[in-house]
Amino acid sequence: MTLDVSRRSLLALGAGLGTSAMFGESALAKAPQLGTQAPGFYRFKVGDAEVSVVSDGALTLGDPKGTFTGVPEEELRKMLSDNFLAPNSVMLEQNSPVVNIGNKLVLFDTGLGTVKGFGPTTGRQQRSLKAAGIKPEDIDAVVFSHAHPDHVGGVIGANGKPLFPNAQFYIAQSDLDFWTDGGKLNGGLKDFIAVARKNLLPVRNRIIFYKDGQEFLPGIQALAAPGHTVGHTIFMITSKGKSLAYLADLSHHPILLLEKPRMEFSYDTDPKQAADSRVKMLDMLAANKIAVLAYHYPWPGVGHVAKSGEGFHYIPEPMQMSL
Repeated sequence: MTLDVSRRSLLALGAGLGTSAMFGESALAKAPQLGTQAPGFYRFKVGDAEVSVVSDGALTLGDPKGTFTGVPEEELRKMLSDNFLAPNSVMLEQNSPVVNIGNKLVLFDTGLGTVKGFGPTTGRQQRSLKAAGIKPEDIDAVVFSHAHPDHVGGVIGANGKPLFPNAQFYIAQSDLDFWTDGGKLNGGLKDFIAVARKNLLPVRNRIIFYKDGQEFLPGIQALAAPGHTVGHTIFMITSKGKSLAYLADLSHHPILLLEKPRMEFSYDTDPKQAADSRVKMLDMLAANKIAVLAYHYPWPGVGHVAKSGEGFHYIPEPMQMSL
């Protein structure tokens, strides 16, 4: 005969017999909490190119007041809370793409490295590369979007030696000149200048300058987007008719600087110019429906931007669990 056991009758049975009688003593065993997270890399394809996003870890900015400006404080906090984000603490990610274009392995930006000014959760890019199966000595090119510490801090290791011994380095000349200027070491930018000098000057003889609009590596085009820094640049990665725009720091936050793209960010060298670049580039990317990868967006930072009123809306792309 067949026995039709409903969920209610099964629960009643369990109450009468006790869980150990129903499922055996092993059901009472409590698995330990693991306390670990998934490795900090994510991989997908753009045409024939393979892109591996590697994490340098979460970067804590703290209270958004004073960092994101241009709207009243209550509106700023409401924008965050309406999107289920903490209204008094902003956390950014650090997502660097490594692009395998067949004959070149190209890393964009190097994270904070040994710089500890933004908390203990940063500086994990080397571990993420190892988890992704990428050897630093196999990197052929390191491309800098700009020379802020969270983008150039991972060039020189704790031992004082370059972490990417076989790489050519690429940056806008205006950014290199600005951030390695020893005359600024006594000013308000001294900490940023010191990090840039420590990491870029030892590899100065291996640096090549890209120019706006130039395809300086196969399938990789530089697009000047100044304002965040004097030479801040984003990059179009193209293969087999497919494109991905690496936004770097065009927009630091998927809510605050997208919904209100003319808000200002305190770390911008020229906030008004940065806002102009942001609106110009986001307009182009939204109109052409080009996929984006943003350095500071929630992991892994891949998605699309769409026009929404006077601003934009970020739509994360579903993660692909197989290639």
